[in-house]
Amino acid sequence: MLFGLTWVDQVVFLAFCLIVFIAIKLRNRSLPYPPGPKKLPLLGNLLDLPNGLEWETYARWSKEYDSDIIHLKAVGTHIVVINSRSAAATIFEKRSSIYSSRRQSIMLRDLMGWDWLFSSMPYGEAWKERRRIFQSYFHPNNTALFRPCQLKFVREMLPRILKSPNDLLPISRHTIGAIAMSLAYGLNIKPENDPFIKLAEEAAGTISAVAVPGAFLVDMIPVLKYVPEWVPGAGFKRKARAWRKIQERFRDAPYQQAMDDMASGTTKPSFASTSISNIDRSSDVIHQEKVIKDTAGIVFAGAADTTLTSIHNFFVAMLCYPEVQKKAQQELDQVLKGRLPEFNDEPDLPYLGALVKEVIRWKPVTPIAIPRYATADDVYNGYYIPKGSIVIGNAWAMLYDEKHYPEPHTFNPERFLKNGELNPDVLDPAEVAFGFGRRICPGRHLALSVLWLTAATILSTFNITKEKEEDGTTKEPSIEYLSGLIYRPRAFRCTIDPRCKAAEELILSGTEGL
Repeated sequence: MLFGLTWVDQVVFLAFCLIVFIAIKLRNRSLPYPPGPKKLPLLGNLLDLPNGLEWETYARWSKEYDSDIIHLKAVGTHIVVINSRSAAATIFEKRSSIYSSRRQSIMLRDLMGWDWLFSSMPYGEAWKERRRIFQSYFHPNNTALFRPCQLKFVREMLPRILKSPNDLLPISRHTIGAIAMSLAYGLNIKPENDPFIKLAEEAAGTISAVAVPGAFLVDMIPVLKYVPEWVPGAGFKRKARAWRKIQERFRDAPYQQAMDDMASGTTKPSFASTSISNIDRSSDVIHQEKVIKDTAGIVFAGAADTTLTSIHNFFVAMLCYPEVQKKAQQELDQVLKGRLPEFNDEPDLPYLGALVKEVIRWKPVTPIAIPRYATADDVYNGYYIPKGSIVIGNAWAMLYDEKHYPEPHTFNPERFLKNGELNPDVLDPAEVAFGFGRRICPGRHLALSVLWLTAATILSTFNITKEKEEDGTTKEPSIEYLSGLIYRPRAFRCTIDPRCKAAEELILSGTEGL
């Protein structure tokens, strides 16, 4: 007998459970969905889905409907957008058992082959394995493993900028790619036009193009994946085929090179080499190697895309806000006294720390991040969120929330300071910009340290200014941003010069002893 109950008691107990289950279901269905735009028959809000700057539209709707969560429905798919930090804390953190999975993109996973990318995997053992091995190597306590690499490549960037100041953006792209390549695979890369860095950029670009909800109709209507390429309107199939080849090269080529280097004894310490050396030979070696290969790919892809964009956002901010640049340089001069910055200088540079926080807040790299998937029915503030909903965290809305950040459209590092020190009472943008709960970015400490070091090193040696017209007048820069999963600036021009002769000498000698 079950728990000592008689057969009759068991039937009554199971019937009671069934009645409670049905009652909960009926109660949930009687509750309203979160507010949102009016829905059309069959199409729902398909025609309302924004085609760019989605985060701004979602934030506007949140104000219009006076709700920190909003609801859309497109071709039978429920979409819930979270627009406040408090709602995100409740839904993504306190209820992480429901909201830690991902809805699987047909385009990304099935047609392009990115099923191994753990950032988009559903919550489960495969995801846990890859995240666990990532965190074990890149844990904040292991900074001694990767900070020397960051310091080396950031300082090597300086003489290249001095020599070719018009190439600031490609040089910084190469630097971040070199850091990512070294940390992930321990590979040496070419000073310019490295094929692995180019491959990573191409791969990251294809992911960004697909990951935004509504970008491809096949993710709303999965049966479309069976449509032949030659059918009118099936151009997505041709794109997927081409992009799949990029994915396969990206996954295989750098990893194979790292394995070849290990075999020849020429490898450098890296995530891949360390993880391979720590494999449990008494267990499934092939499976462990696959997990390592997959995880190395996300180390490379994440840094080469998101971290690079945050650094370009820093350049944009310094170009547009010269008074902020000058104040940060004054603080650096007082602390460094003619030397280059080190990581242990960070506590003595609160204004620079505030500047980095404001860069993250002002231009969040992933304004809506990768959507979540509700694995069970839920109720939030009296609103029904059905199982299977796509749930989006609108980081942009949270980082532009006037309750936390007055005059949010203004770039103002001072908002994070009080009495000359960082103010712990102000919401740290990193708590929003890098995701929430179990899905928070595991590489956030690495990204923040690279951004801080780059900002400190550039500002201590260079001035970033607007270009001049032929008649000597200031030329206002044209700064445009590309809307997508990664919100990045288009190529822009600026003037970057050594601050003085002593700074130039520091630039040329910066890598000595590294």
